[in-house]
Amino acid sequence: MSIKQPNRRESLKTLAALGAAGTLGGFSQLAFAQKPITVGVIYVGPRDDYGYNQAQAEAAAAVKKMPGIKVVEEENVPETAAVQKTMTGMIAQDGASLVFATSFGYFDPHMLAMAAKFPNARFAHCGGMWTDGKHPKNAASYFGYIDECQYLNGVIAGHMTKSNKLGFIAAKPIPQVLRNINAFAMGARSVKPGITTSVIFTGDWSMPVKEAEATNSLADQGVDVFTMHVDGPKVIVETAAKRGKMVCGYHASQAKLAPQAYLTGAEWNWLTAYTTFIEAARSGKPHPNFIRGGLKDGYVKMSAYGSMVPDAAKKAADGVKAQMVADKFDIFKGPLKDNKGATVIAAGKSMKQTDLELEKMNYLVEGVIGSAS
Repeated sequence: MSIKQPNRRESLKTLAALGAAGTLGGFSQLAFAQKPITVGVIYVGPRDDYGYNQAQAEAAAAVKKMPGIKVVEEENVPETAAVQKTMTGMIAQDGASLVFATSFGYFDPHMLAMAAKFPNARFAHCGGMWTDGKHPKNAASYFGYIDECQYLNGVIAGHMTKSNKLGFIAAKPIPQVLRNINAFAMGARSVKPGITTSVIFTGDWSMPVKEAEATNSLADQGVDVFTMHVDGPKVIVETAAKRGKMVCGYHASQAKLAPQAYLTGAEWNWLTAYTTFIEAARSGKPHPNFIRGGLKDGYVKMSAYGSMVPDAAKKAADGVKAQMVADKFDIFKGPLKDNKGATVIAAGKSMKQTDLELEKMNYLVEGVIGSAS
C-alpha cells in the first residue's frame, strides 16, 4: 500500500466516509449556538495504516462533519521534540484551542511542556496517566478498556484453534500492552484451559520487518491464531493469512486485508472521547482531565465475525460481551497467577476496569509464554 504524505490542512477524503457514515447521528445536534473551534490532531504514523493511527483519524474525519469545527492534522510526527513544534504550529498559526496528541510518547515531556506554555489551549492525550495535583489542568488523558475486546478475541480464538497455540505480536511490554496480552490469553483459556499464548515483542510501535519475522517464527512453531498490539497490524494480518493461519484484529478492522483469515477484532471508537472534549471546550466547561470507557460506553467495539466463525463461538463471545456491558463480568479476578507462578490477584478479589492498578500492570499471566521485562 502506498502512503501519501499530505499536510494537516488536506482533507481525509478516504476516511471521511468511514468515520461519518454511521457515527454522527447522536452528535448532529452539537450546539449550533456554540462557538466555532479549531481542533488539532497529531499522529505518529500514517493515517491509513489499518491500525492505531487510522482509528484516531476515523474519529477526526467524523469530527470534520460537525458544524462549526475545523480540524488540522499532522501525520508521521515522531515522539520527539518534533511534536512540540507541531503543537506550537497548530496553536500559534492555525488557531487550535484543543489538541489531540494521540501517541504514547507524546505525553511526557512533550504535551506537558506545551500545556504549560499555552495555558489557554486544551490538550488531550491517548493513554497517558494524567494525575491531579501533578499535571496541568488544561491537559488530559483519554483511553478505553479495549482489553474487554481482546478477551472476546481470545474467546473466539479459543474456539477456533486446533493446535491450542496462539500468537501475540506486540511492540513494548508497557502496562496497556500487557493488559491486552493477558486478557486475550485469559479469554482463550476460558474456552480451553490448556491453551498457550506465545508473545514476541518487536521493540517499537511500527517495525514491519520484525513483525513479519515474528509472525513467521510463531507460525513455524505451530501457532494457528494471531493477534497483536502494534500500530499497523497490516503486515501481521497479511503474513498470517499467507501462512494459512487465522487472525483477530486490533485498532481498526483489517477484515478486507484477509477476509478468509479474519475472525473478528478489537476496535476503537475514539469519536466518543473526542466529542466529550469538544463539547466541553465549546461550551466553556472544565476540561475533562481523565476519561475512560469500555464496550458499554461506546469507546470500543468488536469487528464483525468472519464467515468461518461457527455459531457456538459467536454465542459464547456474545454471552460474555453482554455480561461486560451489564457490569457483571470482571476480567481480572483471583485467584490469578503470573507465568512465573506468583499470585498476582488473591482469591476472592476482583478488579474493576476503573481500578488504576490495572494501568500499572507489569506481569504476564499463567499460560503466556514470554517475558514482561
